[in-house]
Amino acid sequence: MQAPDLPSFLRRAERTLDLLDNWLNPRLVAPDWSTAVAWRYHRRSAGQRSLDPIARLDLIAYDDLKEVDTQKGRFARNLAQFVAGHTANNVLLSGARGTGKSSLVKAGLQAHAAKGLRLIEVDKADLVDLPDLIELVSDRPERFIIFCDDLSFDEGEPGYKALKSVLDGTVAAHGDNVLVVATSNRRHLLPEYHADNKSYTRGDDGELHPGEVVEEKISLSERFGLWISFYPFSQEEYLAIVAQWLRHLGLNEEAIEAARPEALVWAIERGSRSGRVAQQFARDHAGRLAGQGQGGDHV
Repeated sequence: MQAPDLPSFLRRAERTLDLLDNWLNPRLVAPDWSTAVAWRYHRRSAGQRSLDPIARLDLIAYDDLKEVDTQKGRFARNLAQFVAGHTANNVLLSGARGTGKSSLVKAGLQAHAAKGLRLIEVDKADLVDLPDLIELVSDRPERFIIFCDDLSFDEGEPGYKALKSVLDGTVAAHGDNVLVVATSNRRHLLPEYHADNKSYTRGDDGELHPGEVVEEKISLSERFGLWISFYPFSQEEYLAIVAQWLRHLGLNEEAIEAARPEALVWAIERGSRSGRVAQQFARDHAGRLAGQGQGGDHV
């Protein structure tokens, strides 16, 4: 019996192992980047992974965002640096819900899409695949935002370490065409408990020093180079946003002024004066006027 050809056997074995690895961990295939400006990453059952185009985007511009001028200015400057190929920081937008964090990212995409800016939205459950995503786009001429919306972690979630690793330098190692942008209601992205305060120690000079528990909880957010904080709106700021939305929906100034008392009641009932609540009131109010046949008197 002829002895097996060892080199040939090893080549066949290597091909078999490659096929098995690809079956267990399917490789991420690049889409046709020219078909969309925004994409959503999905990891499906059986390990299948894909980048799906987001066909319908919210059309929002920087000028549409009211009462967040400071936040808008800082974000827009950093993003413009990134799109121009200059150094820029990964961004954490944190603070009160409904204050325009996600809308600011969408406005930035609209402002720079024609210059080659693209967005990939990644759910926190899929952040373990961030290195693969960054590798996939590292040689592309476009500039990419990796967008994690409403991000927060519970203890021990796997995506936490993957994101931390990327912010620590994986992005830089694979090129400078990726910017990580995250929004969160938690500034430090992890739950904070009263018991955490027990880990603080006091030095000889009386200064308080955080313990290991606290240090770990702030270590991820500290890796974002740019923190932008959002705060609850005052009554007048809320009304200004209501007016902006009503104006956008076609109401005239007289109708907008008449809507102010109802807008305040709406906010009291919702327990919030956020931009999201302002938009929801405007849609309801404009729709009711149109349904009552009063559109012609108010637009």
